[in-house]
Amino acid sequence: MSHNSFGHLFRMTTFGESHGPAIGCVVDGCPPGLRLDEADIQRDLDRRKPGQSRFTTQRREPDQVRILSGVFADERTGGQVTTGTPIALLIENTDQRSKDYSEIRDKFRPGHADFAYLTKYGVRDYRGGGRSSARETAARVAAGAVARKVLAGITIRAALVQMGPHKIDRSRWDWAEVDQNPFFCPDKQAAEAWTDYLDSVRKAGSSTGAVIEVVATGVKPGLGAPLYGKLDQDLAAAMMSINAVKGVEIGEGFSAAALSGEENADEMYRKGNEIAFRSNHAGGILGGISTGQDIVVRFAVKPTSSILTPRHTVTRDGEESEIVTKGRHDPCVGIRAVPVGEAMMALVLADHLLRHRAQVGK
Repeated sequence: MSHNSFGHLFRMTTFGESHGPAIGCVVDGCPPGLRLDEADIQRDLDRRKPGQSRFTTQRREPDQVRILSGVFADERTGGQVTTGTPIALLIENTDQRSKDYSEIRDKFRPGHADFAYLTKYGVRDYRGGGRSSARETAARVAAGAVARKVLAGITIRAALVQMGPHKIDRSRWDWAEVDQNPFFCPDKQAAEAWTDYLDSVRKAGSSTGAVIEVVATGVKPGLGAPLYGKLDQDLAAAMMSINAVKGVEIGEGFSAAALSGEENADEMYRKGNEIAFRSNHAGGILGGISTGQDIVVRFAVKPTSSILTPRHTVTRDGEESEIVTKGRHDPCVGIRAVPVGEAMMALVLADHLLRHRAQVGK
């Protein structure tokens, strides 16, 4: 299986399967001299790890990360700094229950990657999906924590803005609220309503989708290239690479199609010695290049494919059958996709920042 790497100058390669002994990644291209300890990475992993509420999978993984290479103990500060060599990160799997999948080993889950994987490779790891499992995203979050070290002065935050058909009220947006509820929701009232909604979905043995918004603040103008290295192009690819994502938009996104030219244009004005914008329909990117405004990306996550509701399917031998997926699954996989979206934003921005320095020298 090829294509396990992402990025150019700042590059991440992930490895491992959902029910294997471990997962992890190798980060290549990280500049030397950056302070990096396991605790810096663990903070982000703890936000993504499963089993933290009744609204996520009850698989109990501590997601404890180990740095295997690429750092050196700094005797002056007592911490570790990056050396510029590849940084290898390992996360052990400790709570696999492969027997949960024995009943579906020869059946395809509708909406899942089972059929596509077997068709392409001729072999399929039915135990949680192998590489197609969202378990792989823990490695991305670990790599994203390293990328944040490159992005000094840039803040990356994400929030769940829609669950199923239920959207937040943007007039009540409060970033401080995101870490106060199990949904990473910036609207306290919406989060309270989602509790009852997701409880009903979960008890019915079903699942629901979600929309996540990722915002980067403090990105300087000039990142990206006009043609085949557009910043928004790479951001869209990054978000689409996340499991279960079926749509991505930048700034106003699909809603821009309903606006007039006057409404969509972000008017500019002079603010002291700088140029400023009166709105941000473009999501902080024009012509594939950052403008200095907040970079805003949203992505839509489909409902979890592994559900208890019986669905019609076929076996690998082509026989018609019915399937019920038992085990431990997220009723809304979009919840734990929030820190994953942050990580992918960080990986893209770190890569583009290094590319920018290489081309223009600052």
